[in-house]
Amino acid sequence: MKKIFLIGIGPGDPKYLTIQAIDAMNQVDVFFFLEKEGRGKDDLIKIRKSMMKKYATKKKYRVVSARDPERDVNAGPYEKAVDEWRNRRRDVVAGLIKSKMKENQTGAFLIWGDPSLYDGSIEILQSILAAGELRFDYEIVPGITSIQALAEKHRIPLNRTGEAIEITTGRRLNEKKEHDAENIVVLLDQASALKKFPDRSADLYWGGYLGTKDEILLSGKLADVVHDYDRLKTQARERKGWIMDTYILRKRKPVE
Repeated sequence: MKKIFLIGIGPGDPKYLTIQAIDAMNQVDVFFFLEKEGRGKDDLIKIRKSMMKKYATKKKYRVVSARDPERDVNAGPYEKAVDEWRNRRRDVVAGLIKSKMKENQTGAFLIWGDPSLYDGSIEILQSILAAGELRFDYEIVPGITSIQALAEKHRIPLNRTGEAIEITTGRRLNEKKEHDAENIVVLLDQASALKKFPDRSADLYWGGYLGTKDEILLSGKLADVVHDYDRLKTQARERKGWIMDTYILRKRKPVE
């Protein structure tokens, strides 16, 4: 039976690869790359290939690439647009498994960060199996997330004693007037929603391109650094054509 690995590779630095990830990479016959369109997006492929060259050394493997479908941002409600995009992505993944692997071979997708955090790959594999169109086994290999890397870079814990953590997206950050958690981790904030975050006294810990040579870090009281954040993010996107960033908003404790 065919087998698929979803291997979490961390946020960019090859040193973030776990021993489990390296062991899995050395079992792979076919690595699948879903390539995104757009200026600079080939950087993500280059980083993956550098990891393979350094660590996948015990077995001969092939690399098969396919175009990653673009999500239509104008395709109606957000949930509907994502479902439509994932269905097209599902068809691409199913086609790769069906036509580019032999029986008893092992394939792998190298997932940025961790496959279980804001990534649809697990659900895509499960939907293919549920449809009964293909038979294969699969295994999830966890990876270091950008959240962990961000805390490491700023030398902070994700939460102080007794505090809660909320993980959300930029799209949903300002949907609630108040957040119960003292620490809000925000991913996928392409529109820079934090500029409208009401608690201007919160501390911001921000990082872009974490674990890569282009890494950018910024921290401070939101009201004091929000303009620097906007400038750095705009300049980075203009320079590279894309940006992946993560940040933590932390409520300040009242002065006793």
